Amino acid sequence: MPFVRISLPKKLSQETKNKISQSVHQSLIAEFHIPKDDYFHVIEELETQQIKYPESYLGISHSENIIYVQIIAGQGRTLEQKKKLYHTIATTISSETEITINNIIIVLLENNGLENWSFGNGEIQEPKHLK
Repeated sequence: MPFVRISLPKKLSQETKNKISQSVHQSLIAEFHIPKDDYFHVIEELETQQIKYPESYLGISHSENIIYVQIIAGQGRTLEQKKKLYHTIATTISSETEITINNIIIVLLENNGLENWSFGNGEIQEPKHLK
C-alpha cells in the first residue's frame, strides 16, 4: 500500500521517468513484498530552478539530475528491509537510467496502517494481504 511521489527534473526523457518509477515499484515488490498491482505513483516534473539541493551533503555530491523519491507506507518493516529497499532502489535506478546513485534521495514516511488509507469509494479498505 505504499504511495510514491517522485520529484525530478522536467528535462528528463519520458523513458527515464518511466524507468525510475518502475525501478521504485520493482524494489518495493522485492524488499517490502507488496503486491504487483499496488502501484500508486505520482511523478512530479519540476523546472531546474524549482529543485533545491546542496552541491555536497554528508560527503555526497549532488548535481542538477538529483531526484527525490518519497514513499509513504504502513509501519512494520525492519531496519534491514529499509536498508535493502534504499539500496535496491538506488542501484536499480542508476543501472537503468543516466541518474547516478549519488543523486537519488529517498525519504520513507510511515503511518500506522489501515485507518490512514482509502483506495476509493470514500471507505477504509482492509487489504487481505496485510492480515
